[in-house]
Amino acid sequence: MRSEKTTSSDAGPAVATLVVMRLYVADSAPNSLKAIANLEAICKEYLQDNFELEIIDVLEFPQRALADGVLVTPSLAKVSPSPAAKIVGDLSDRRNVLQVLGIRE
Repeated sequence: MRSEKTTSSDAGPAVATLVVMRLYVADSAPNSLKAIANLEAICKEYLQDNFELEIIDVLEFPQRALADGVLVTPSLAKVSPSPAAKIVGDLSDRRNVLQVLGIRE
């Protein structure tokens, strides 16, 4: 897995502000794959094309993860808009993920 940027668009409740996120994963570990799928579903439904997502494989880029203070995967970091926030796990708790991203249901 490599670092990549993805933007998505489709119908659903939208957020007007661009949300910038980084998702730290461990290659194709089951929880990492679940986190990617769960976050993609949330982005599709709530953010439409108003997001930027960078997926960072900590096995491929361990120094980047350490420099960013990531010790556990999967981890999602909301970079902007402020305030910055982090959440750890497979992102299956949609309510917590939405709260971290600053999105109201």
